[in-house]
Amino acid sequence: MSTQRASVTRLVDLPIDQARWITLKKIEWKDQEGKDRTWETAERKTRSATAGVDGVAILALLKGANIPLSTIIIEQFRPPVNAYVVELPAGLIDPKDTLESCAFRELEEETGFKAESVVEVSPLMVCDPGMSSANMKMVALRVPLSESDMDSEGKVRLPQQKLEEGEHIIRRVVELSKLKEIIDDYMTRGFVVDARLSHFAIGWDLALRVQNGQI
Repeated sequence: MSTQRASVTRLVDLPIDQARWITLKKIEWKDQEGKDRTWETAERKTRSATAGVDGVAILALLKGANIPLSTIIIEQFRPPVNAYVVELPAGLIDPKDTLESCAFRELEEETGFKAESVVEVSPLMVCDPGMSSANMKMVALRVPLSESDMDSEGKVRLPQQKLEEGEHIIRRVVELSKLKEIIDDYMTRGFVVDARLSHFAIGWDLALRVQNGQI
């Protein structure tokens, strides 16, 4: 299997009738002063009619005896930003999916880990409201670990992924107490960090510092 580094080789305009996943819309609206205005927006064609949500981001909570509370982050190349991005596991919701079934499936496919239960489902969140109607929910899943899931060096064993053709995802198990430190290191090495993961890491770090009397 090739291990060459991915990169964008060409960028061209795409006629709207050739776009498979995204479309552009013109919004006509009135502002707070009653003035007629217009807005251009991008919209996914894949939004689930039943769930009304485009996709889920997954916060896996790994915990077991003598195992610090940890999560799973992934690295993958994202052509729109021509960079390797560090992010949470995530996926689009299929027509017959529930939020929970999508989260369980995507976590196992992208990371190999099987969740036991749902810890929490976030309210509906928008991703880039100035440009797109894209939305999502974050689903926190409990992933129990035992000593048999650890290797001789005390690290979590990485189970077999179930990636689709064309998917290339690197997984990393990270202690939550070290998440911001690790993300900061990624950025010094030229990675791009997804905003949702970065915001969560900063919030977790701030909470720990407040708890420890450092703020």
